Amino acid sequence: MTEAPAHGIVMPPTSDADPFAHEHLLDPEPLHRSLRAAGPVVHLTRYDVHALARYEQVHAALVDWQRFESGSGVGHANFRHEEPWRKPSVLLEADPPLHDAPRRVLRDILAPPALRRLRDTWSAQAEELVDQVLAQGAEFDAFAALAEAFPLRVFPDAVGIGPDGREHLLPYGNMAFNAFGPRNDLVAADAHRAAELGAWVGAQCAREALTATGFGADIWAAADRGDLTREQAPMVVRSLLTAGVDTTVHGLAACLYAFATHPEEWQRLRRRPELARVAFEEAIRWQSPVQTFFRTATTDVTVADTVIPEGTKILMFLGAANHDPDRWSAPERFDLTRDPSGHVGFGMGLHQCVGQHVARLEAEALLTALARRVESFAFAGEPRRHINNTLRGWESLPVRVRLAD
Repeated sequence: MTEAPAHGIVMPPTSDADPFAHEHLLDPEPLHRSLRAAGPVVHLTRYDVHALARYEQVHAALVDWQRFESGSGVGHANFRHEEPWRKPSVLLEADPPLHDAPRRVLRDILAPPALRRLRDTWSAQAEELVDQVLAQGAEFDAFAALAEAFPLRVFPDAVGIGPDGREHLLPYGNMAFNAFGPRNDLVAADAHRAAELGAWVGAQCAREALTATGFGADIWAAADRGDLTREQAPMVVRSLLTAGVDTTVHGLAACLYAFATHPEEWQRLRRRPELARVAFEEAIRWQSPVQTFFRTATTDVTVADTVIPEGTKILMFLGAANHDPDRWSAPERFDLTRDPSGHVGFGMGLHQCVGQHVARLEAEALLTALARRVESFAFAGEPRRHINNTLRGWESLPVRVRLAD
């Protein structure tokens, strides 16, 4: 990285690194360290965007929706100049006032009273799944058998979609999160299924496709009351289906990966099962399943003496912020004695993930069930990463477990 010459203003350091190259998607931490070291703002010349990789600046941008807007797209594409590949999300890719009603409705639907009603059901389903998996042997792929299987079992039920076609949810989410990056080979690889997957997900959002009870029915009921328009209702359901599965899957996988690599922390959780939610939060901080999001400057914005021009895309490195040593002690370590609150793995501010409490409940149910039955985790083979422009996760986590007495 080099410092550009200054002519009356502070010019940010520049980098020609491609954060969406496979090498950086597979192992982002070296790039993150170099971006944090370079400065609070770095100009990425390959995409002509300004990068924020330090916690202070990422957090500040996330909470300042007035100057760092989401409505122009939270991916590389700028909706001011480019046609989005699908209708923009009424939550993730909208700002007030358009954002207000959908956010308020979904916040109320996913409030603690509703989740308390799901707790016993999900705990029982987690116990059942763990029993089924362990009955098949001590070696299995923890990603497919647990991290993927549990959300795909419980979350679509909670939304109210039918049993057929649920295998489309993860490919659709993978495509959507790839689309937040540049139009690279990962986006091209999804192109042949875009119409099929988009049509299937769209069909699930219709009132008649949903069960009479569930989050989806509640969203349509809000439209009946006039809290949402009838055009917004299916878009809110789509937001749930897009963001509510992949991120939870990779968050749960991060927990399982953490416990296989930090066995002492698994024993800590087994001694104190009430730490299940802390474990999930720390895993989200440590691995940051959502690595990046973009914003767009609504005006000339000064960040740490660097002027980011109006209309410019800003790339926020959530994973880098969650490993910033100025914010976190020994950030590379998964540590259940840490207070991980304040991490930006779910975003922050107005656009913070509205379904994060649902993900926490899923994680609590699955980790608690595992803690009762499993003495220890160890890898039975080499874990394989899944490559995505935005998500950091796995394709496979082969493990060997020892059952508790």
